[in-house]
Amino acid sequence: MLRIHFTAEDIARTRLTTVVDPLWEVLLSHFRLGDADKPVFLQPWTARLRSRPDLLAMMRPAATLLADLAPLGPYFPDFLTPAESAAGLDAGLDAVRATGRRRLRHELDLLHQANRRRGRVTPSRLAGLTDSRSGTPTCLATALGEYHHAAVGAHDDLIRASVEADVAVRVSALLAGGVEALFRGFEPLMHWRRPVLEVRYAVERDLYLQGRGLRLVPSFFCCGSPVSLADQDLPPVLVYPIAQEHRWETITCVDPGESLADLMGTTRAAVLAALAHSASTTQLATKLHTSLASMSRHTKTLRQAGLITSTRHGPAVLHDLTPLGRKLLDGAKAPGPSTPLRSRVKVL
Repeated sequence: MLRIHFTAEDIARTRLTTVVDPLWEVLLSHFRLGDADKPVFLQPWTARLRSRPDLLAMMRPAATLLADLAPLGPYFPDFLTPAESAAGLDAGLDAVRATGRRRLRHELDLLHQANRRRGRVTPSRLAGLTDSRSGTPTCLATALGEYHHAAVGAHDDLIRASVEADVAVRVSALLAGGVEALFRGFEPLMHWRRPVLEVRYAVERDLYLQGRGLRLVPSFFCCGSPVSLADQDLPPVLVYPIAQEHRWETITCVDPGESLADLMGTTRAAVLAALAHSASTTQLATKLHTSLASMSRHTKTLRQAGLITSTRHGPAVLHDLTPLGRKLLDGAKAPGPSTPLRSRVKVL
């Protein structure tokens, strides 16, 4: 749990960013590529990347560096996501290049401590970041810029419309009821208990804003819990995942002719189609000729995507479409239960 403590001055200075932060999207998309079970809504994105070897090649240098600098875990260096990135990619990359050696050493030491606690070894090549003669921060910034072009900028049609749809809802709440109404609109990700905003988070933390306010940033690639900085002395920021319905509505509008199988894979599309009427895990597994374990994984993924609900009734778990799931099913050509359970859209 992250508890963000506000004063009246902090509430007055809290602001909602209306576009994604480019370097936060670089970092978070890197995390999504490392996910063992990628979110369903990212299937079109991963399919695009797989079909474009040139984009994958452009991403590779930064992906290699980020694998060392930002492994999946509770800590990554804050210099990767500077506040200047709010002004655009170029400003953010300039800030990365200008990161001082003292700060680099401090944050790399924190990374080393976090790795050691998790039984990981920090690659020795990261020591080059603190060598003023190596030019490594400049090389890192260049690699991050190329990664952004390939992984984020080239998919603006998927990302921009989704984020704009989410921001429109947030702005409406802000105009109607102020910052506190904006906070309440984020439930269940966050709970406003004046003067504290409680945020679902990977670790226990308290953040005291002390009159600086909070910058709220929407993210296409953020999943599950919001993300913040480790150093409380830096300008406070909270990056939040946009709502699932905004991702799905814009994805299905990108190519109205695409089937559900093209969007999420044949197996999950078949599960969604089979839930035109409520069914248990056992009934779905029997109908679609797959194992209970496999069906449980697919229903979990669809539930996390906001497309189905699951309710226990005695020994059975019944699954139903959410309004979003039914809208998606009605708006695309879905495969029937007899469709072979072979995914045509594989994740990276």
